[in-house]
Amino acid sequence: MKTSIIIPTFNEESSIADTLESIRQAAGDAEYEIIVSDAGDDRTGRIAEDFPVTLCRSPKGRAAQMNRGADMATGTILYFLHADTLPPPGFLQTITSAVEQGQPAGCFQLTFDDPHWLMQTYGWFTRFPFPLCRGGDQTLFITPDLFQRIGGFNEQLRVMEDIEIIERIRKHASFSILDDVVVTSARKYAANGRIRLQMIFGTIHLLYSLGFDQDIIADYYRRTIV
Repeated sequence: MKTSIIIPTFNEESSIADTLESIRQAAGDAEYEIIVSDAGDDRTGRIAEDFPVTLCRSPKGRAAQMNRGADMATGTILYFLHADTLPPPGFLQTITSAVEQGQPAGCFQLTFDDPHWLMQTYGWFTRFPFPLCRGGDQTLFITPDLFQRIGGFNEQLRVMEDIEIIERIRKHASFSILDDVVVTSARKYAANGRIRLQMIFGTIHLLYSLGFDQDIIADYYRRTIV
């Protein structure tokens, strides 16, 4: 199976090269393509083009960027990966095996690149199948057929698009949490505080679950997170 790795980026010039090199090292001899869906105005796109990738220009908005990347994909599996998240060794073989075993969608568990016990505890909870324990940093694999059937990412959502798509996936198919672990950057926690940022994320989950308007949630995100 060929996997299409779709990376939405917005001003990620400081991390994109490390991510692309990490993919190369972790992919082994599996067949894959990389699509970088860029909406920024820095050097991310130019840096990405130094690697064997397809560069997609997209309107800003993670949902729109991932949908545009999926439109260009030619693989039999779609894999959405954030620019500051590094996949585990052999991740493509792991995903392929899951799909071949009848698991059409799922994610990895997560750890942070910060060894602090609190950050490692946050990551430990991503093994549990609760919405509060999910997030786009855990990445997402899904078959193109299922992705099309559920209508892709909801571009009306400015935040929580990664949680909302899992809700729709679970209405049509099973969703698996794989045993391997991706490593994601703790840079937002460093800038906003380990406890403070987690409380903000919890509030955003609560506002979303209570049905608050997207503008309210997005404004809260913008005002509280650096």
